[in-house]
Amino acid sequence: MFILVLGSILGLMHLYVWKRTVKDTTSPGRTRILLSAALVLLLVLLIAALVLPRTLGVTHTGWVAWPGYLWFGVVVYLFLLLLAVEPVRLVLWLARRRRRTDPPAAAPAVDRRVFLARTTAAAAGVAAVGLVGVGATTALRRPDLLRVPVRLRRLDPAMDGFRIAVVSDIHLGPLRGRAHTERIVSMINATEPDLVAVVGDLVDGTVAELGSAAQPLQDLVSREGTFFVTGNHEYFVEDTAEWLTELERFGMNVLRNESTRIRRGSGGFVLAGVNDPAGESDSAGPDYDRALAGATPDQPTILLAHQPVQVRQVAQRGVDLQLSGHTHGGQMWPFHYAVELAQPALAGLSEVDGTQLYVTRGAGFWGPPVRIGAPPDISVLTLRSDSV
Repeated sequence: MFILVLGSILGLMHLYVWKRTVKDTTSPGRTRILLSAALVLLLVLLIAALVLPRTLGVTHTGWVAWPGYLWFGVVVYLFLLLLAVEPVRLVLWLARRRRRTDPPAAAPAVDRRVFLARTTAAAAGVAAVGLVGVGATTALRRPDLLRVPVRLRRLDPAMDGFRIAVVSDIHLGPLRGRAHTERIVSMINATEPDLVAVVGDLVDGTVAELGSAAQPLQDLVSREGTFFVTGNHEYFVEDTAEWLTELERFGMNVLRNESTRIRRGSGGFVLAGVNDPAGESDSAGPDYDRALAGATPDQPTILLAHQPVQVRQVAQRGVDLQLSGHTHGGQMWPFHYAVELAQPALAGLSEVDGTQLYVTRGAGFWGPPVRIGAPPDISVLTLRSDSV
């Protein structure tokens, strides 16, 4: 159903792009036919990039996924740029309607319209390709390493300086594999964290396809271990339970609506984790009461939850800090604004109803390998005590 809806939207976008870049800029004939055929082939390539990894497997479809998803990014920005010009086009059309001209003056007006259409199409094309080029460079480069101090109430001075490395949305799949994981593991280990939190959306494929790509996660090193909670994409694959077993084999602690206590000397905090709401389709949705059953009033509680919106369920349950991902920081501007309508925060540290919320932009991407206005990151949170 998702692919059907997305395919319909993409089809309408291509139709609009064809109208503005082909029909409005060419006369009937061979050139228009060739350009129309090229646009149809690009649409087919995009649909193939969406469908073939699901049917043929992610490990053998990179040849179609890369060009298909890059075109995805180009056509999205081409559509938006052409749409942004529509008010100008409307003003010019109204001006022509008001202008009283003799019949002989009609021909130059047609020429001006074609010239404007061609200029607009060319400018939008160059801008779209340039934006995707910059965005792809950002998406594929080394993630930013963010160091963020977080002050917690009730944190024992013995825990002051405790460091949590937070990473999310790695999105192993047809476009990112083992080398991506190895780089992330190397960056995290270099920070010498006390604890590693992987907050969902690790994979977009089966264990058989991507187990090897995820294997470097077993090399993560921290004093208290690595903890994992599911994201929505963990429930888009057919072998969710097998993946969780595989991650545990890698030495990761999977928190399935449960908690554990992290101690240092006389101090400590409760670390809890909840499933993603997408798990409800598999009868494995979030159970906040169960996850937070181990919380105590004398120590802070830190919750791992993939989606920032889940903070609204835990703010009244005494959670001090929630660590999330999911948003990708918007990934491609101007979609930041749509994400902000659905989530209480886009990225960084904020507060919701008395609970602090930290949202990482994620280390990977989904769909187009493009990030504009939302560079990838790995975050290291340093806990600070009010008593120090």
